[in-house]
Amino acid sequence: MLRQSIIAASHCPNPSVAGVAILSATAATRSLIRTRTYVSRLRSASATTSTTTIHNRIPQRFYSSSRSSRSTWSHATTAPGPSTGPFEPLTPPSPSKLGAPRPARSYTRTRRWARRLLILSSLLGLAYLTDKYVYASGIARSLRTFGVGLVVAADYKLNFRPKPLPIPWIGIPEGIPELHRRNAERLSDLLRHNGGLYLKIGQAIAMQSAVLPPEFQAMFSRMFDDAPQDSWEEVEQVIREDFGGRSVEEVFGISFSGAEGKGVMERTARASASVAQVHWARLPDGREVAIKIQKPEIEKQIGWDLWAFKVVTWVYSWWFDLPLYSLVPFTSERLRLETDFENEAKNSEIMRQLVENEPSLRGRVYVPPVYPELSSKRVLTTEWIEGIRLWDKDAMTRPWLGGYGNGSAGVHGAQLDPPDMTAIRSALRKSTQGYTHMIKPERTEWKGRRGKGGLGLSTKDVMTTMVDLFSAQIFKWGVVHCDPHPGNIFIRRLPNGRAELVLIDHGLYVYMSDKFRHEYGEFWKALMTFDNNKIKEITNEWGIKAADLFASATLLRPYEGGDDGGFQTKLMKHLDGNKTASERSYEMQARMKQGIRDVLADEDKWPKELIFIGRNMRIVQGNNQYLGSPVNRIKMMGTWASRSLFQDPNLPLGQRLVNYWHHFLFKCVLALTDVAFYFFRVRQLLHRGGGMEDELEARMRDVAKEFGVELQHNVFEG
Repeated sequence: MLRQSIIAASHCPNPSVAGVAILSATAATRSLIRTRTYVSRLRSASATTSTTTIHNRIPQRFYSSSRSSRSTWSHATTAPGPSTGPFEPLTPPSPSKLGAPRPARSYTRTRRWARRLLILSSLLGLAYLTDKYVYASGIARSLRTFGVGLVVAADYKLNFRPKPLPIPWIGIPEGIPELHRRNAERLSDLLRHNGGLYLKIGQAIAMQSAVLPPEFQAMFSRMFDDAPQDSWEEVEQVIREDFGGRSVEEVFGISFSGAEGKGVMERTARASASVAQVHWARLPDGREVAIKIQKPEIEKQIGWDLWAFKVVTWVYSWWFDLPLYSLVPFTSERLRLETDFENEAKNSEIMRQLVENEPSLRGRVYVPPVYPELSSKRVLTTEWIEGIRLWDKDAMTRPWLGGYGNGSAGVHGAQLDPPDMTAIRSALRKSTQGYTHMIKPERTEWKGRRGKGGLGLSTKDVMTTMVDLFSAQIFKWGVVHCDPHPGNIFIRRLPNGRAELVLIDHGLYVYMSDKFRHEYGEFWKALMTFDNNKIKEITNEWGIKAADLFASATLLRPYEGGDDGGFQTKLMKHLDGNKTASERSYEMQARMKQGIRDVLADEDKWPKELIFIGRNMRIVQGNNQYLGSPVNRIKMMGTWASRSLFQDPNLPLGQRLVNYWHHFLFKCVLALTDVAFYFFRVRQLLHRGGGMEDELEARMRDVAKEFGVELQHNVFEG
């Protein structure tokens, strides 16, 4: 309309009239625009508003100013709504034509769930960060433990039967071997992933894996691998926290820049275990030391780990109806003490004094001294030991090339030859960021120029010293090192050509009361003489019903001296010979489960020290077999048990004299065991079979097969 008015005005001869025409057209156009806007607003009003009301609400000036222009813009728009009739400009549609009103979408539910999701994500993120940096992932480790533990328990509960159930995600119907394999893999992955104390538990299982199915043995044999090292920054943090904020250089008097008059230290650990790692250092006074530093996360994790251990044990005790939970408090206390290096220092000093005061062991066994001024609750500084590990049988037995009349470096605590400190300091000065490589001299002169030499020791000498040491701990002193695996034992050569055994890592100890130590000695002596009345008397005192089964577990061989012909005969005499192998295996496992209940019949009277004493004996037996069964272990331990009864200063003189006479007779009886021992020894030398330990194991393996368990004692190999 405005365009037509402008064109018409351009042809008008009078300019004044043309201007008025243009202004009138402009005003009319603005009025039409306002009218259309107003009508559009009215169409969004309520459907119940009448057409008359809408007309009345429109000012009359809109009608008067726009009627003349209806035909001009009637084609410019189309009326909305469902109406299909002809469009009538400036005539609002009736409510029936507009349809029902639709409120604007507010998305209330979506916003509510988005807000909840955001809050939940924030809380989970906060919990994760708190757990990671405050508790060293202790909560996550516990939840992972519960999850795996429940899956394993459910798998065994549902599928340990002659015909397993095909449960999705838990078990598949492939028999008992597959059941053992998949759960061994689950537990092995859990322990290695969690690390810390879980690796300690894994190592304990590995040491007892000879009585577990072979699938568990294969998985848990990897538990003896070195654990990952912590960074040097974390090591420094522990030392600063335990020594009042002092730095490593200030505490140990060392320098990483090669300063004169200072000692040196390796930043890279020489060994890393589940709880701590060991660094070599040379102090300013010339002493070479091993600095054992606890990993910082252990202190934060131990509470959660022990709590998870308690919960899982309680669940398993209830689910499988086994009296295991009563053993948890004592076991947890030992594990907690193992992470206290002040306790380890105390144990080490006690053992050092006991060895020095024992004539039969003085000079054959060495316990490195602890330097208390350089030690704390999480840092332990001891003398550095040069030697070979017990598992290096080849280096132990190869010919000695270190010179006649010489011994290994450091025997009897002699100070080691100093390294080339000038070269070490020069290397430190040239390094801009501190020398991080190994700087300790290796001291392998005894290997000869070609590196093929050894200590030239006999395995018999080594094992004789070992059995004597741990027998004295159990039967004479009542102070027992409960972790004597090959990694904690060094072997050195004395100048006289004999073996020196060095015992380290004194964290896990048990202290036996005089009463229990005396009873345990009598129990071992009764086992040797088949004194069943005495065995029953002592086991009843300990709350044990299955005396024959406990005797076999103690000797690590079948005990056949029972009144009913031994536990093997007792357990198998009621079996039906018509059953399948799988059914017989399942029934024998059920009988063995009842045997465990009988062994732990009275939880209050049962000596908790037996847990770790049995572990000690099992490891010593494994060490003897690994070295080729060079000694008659059972005879030696029986002799120590009998000797302790007449050497016990707590007994009256008359009783000690009686025990001495019994000891003489007992030794005559034990001499008969040498006949069997040397028979197997000769057969072994002729490559006709194994030694005595191998024969005992073979007998135990045959018995175990009847129970559905396959024994293998190869946890130290590889």
